[in-house]
Amino acid sequence: MSITSSIFLIFLFFVFLIYFLIPKKFQWIFLLIASYIFYLFSGFGKILFLLFTTSITFFTGILLEKTDAELETILNNNVKPLSKEQRKKFKDSSKRKKRIILICALLLVLGILGVPKYYNFFAQNFNSLANVFSLDVDLSLLKYLLPLGISFYTFQSVGYIIDINRGKIKADRNFAKFALFLSFFPQIVQGPISRYDQLAHQLYEPHSFNYERVKFGLQLMLWGFFKKLVIADRLSIAVNSIFGNSFQYEGLSIFIGVLFFSFQMYCDFSGGIDIARGIAESMGISLVENFRRPFFSKSIDEYWRRWHISLGDWMRDYVFYPLALSKTFARLGKFSRKHLGNKIGKIIPIIIANLITFMAVGVWHGPYWKYVAFGTYYGLLISIGLLFKPFFQKIVRALKINTDCFSWRLTQISFVFTATTIGRYFVRADGLRHALQLLRQTFSIFNPWIFYDGTLLNLGLRVEDYYLLLISILFLILLEILKETGINIREKISHQNLVFRWSVYLIGIFAVLIFGIYGQEYDAVEFIYRGF
Repeated sequence: MSITSSIFLIFLFFVFLIYFLIPKKFQWIFLLIASYIFYLFSGFGKILFLLFTTSITFFTGILLEKTDAELETILNNNVKPLSKEQRKKFKDSSKRKKRIILICALLLVLGILGVPKYYNFFAQNFNSLANVFSLDVDLSLLKYLLPLGISFYTFQSVGYIIDINRGKIKADRNFAKFALFLSFFPQIVQGPISRYDQLAHQLYEPHSFNYERVKFGLQLMLWGFFKKLVIADRLSIAVNSIFGNSFQYEGLSIFIGVLFFSFQMYCDFSGGIDIARGIAESMGISLVENFRRPFFSKSIDEYWRRWHISLGDWMRDYVFYPLALSKTFARLGKFSRKHLGNKIGKIIPIIIANLITFMAVGVWHGPYWKYVAFGTYYGLLISIGLLFKPFFQKIVRALKINTDCFSWRLTQISFVFTATTIGRYFVRADGLRHALQLLRQTFSIFNPWIFYDGTLLNLGLRVEDYYLLLISILFLILLEILKETGINIREKISHQNLVFRWSVYLIGIFAVLIFGIYGQEYDAVEFIYRGF
């Protein structure tokens, strides 16, 4: 059941209705039931993955906390005071026990993700390698469909376990409530990746009907539907036409396809997040912001602080910092400073930790070499920026470039947009070899005549569609600019007169209904990130 389907809208109507009519103490129970009903639409067998991850994570949290409590009891035993050596011995023993519990839990939880998502990738590459060395080995492949949202709820589980181990949060003692935290239906399809301390208490608290909150939530949903159905799904027609027959295209034709895909991916993913956040907001629950106008970024590093924010924050806190602050990387930094000098040596560990982190980002997206290349590409761009930052600054000073003016900011934004558009080749291509082939086809010829020889009209879109896309994207950019300057669009609309407000709402509703792209049974194209 897609969250843009007609069935889902009916489901959502009854969820809202029942949620605000039942006694408040039962609201979280109803949300849990609704979330599992939603998940059941993806297949009964797949819900077992979710239940297994929930069970492992829940009991691991309790076990970690119990280990801490046992240590406190021993250390605070006033009957028989412990010596300094004895206290250290018990602390070390408790630390080892927690480490074993943590490692076992992470292996199980990540294994539940890894087997269905990455086993075939490993088996195929192992078989290819064995064939090179003429080894009589042939690992069989599995036939399955990836469980809905497994990458998202697995990362929530891992974050929960690590936060308990660090003493940041307390373990949940109610299995049903914790199950709701992992399965909350608006976010399970494509995020955002929530933290327990940010979301859980909101799910368990009672919420009364609030007109302003519901209004803002519905506005956000409407905007999400507009981005998804009017822009993203219309662009997908041309994108699929080009990439489905990429051997027929070259030069600017391929680049136009990738450019279209950049806007398609943004509107698809951010539109889905807007719908999820709008649903939650209507019920009094605030999900974390996942996009903050990434196309206005002035550096690749800033771009990843604005794009898929919850994934970037997760990778920073649970991959980058543990690596960069580890003893191994401290020794690496000492070695680098000794042999490469203080300036370069001190950033070498950061660069390596950054590369590993972005490779992990790539692998998270899918079990294909193109995603490994995707992550490596961004890791290298940021690493090059760190390594050559002093050199770039010297050039800027030597050329006396004014870095506070609009033209410089526009240059930075244009560079980042171009760099990220090139990164889309790895995401949209069928594989790594296909991505490299498309890059070669793009720069092999300069063919501006495609803009007037009818090529663009053979991509499944009519002239009217291009006009509509142009107007819609310009409208999107205008609103993004207003939000970038600190203007809250929803609040501005809410302060207008009744006639004006409802004119805006009705224009938005009819724009989605009339100009939205719908498939069989009025269901929209599946979200891109649903597959991750």
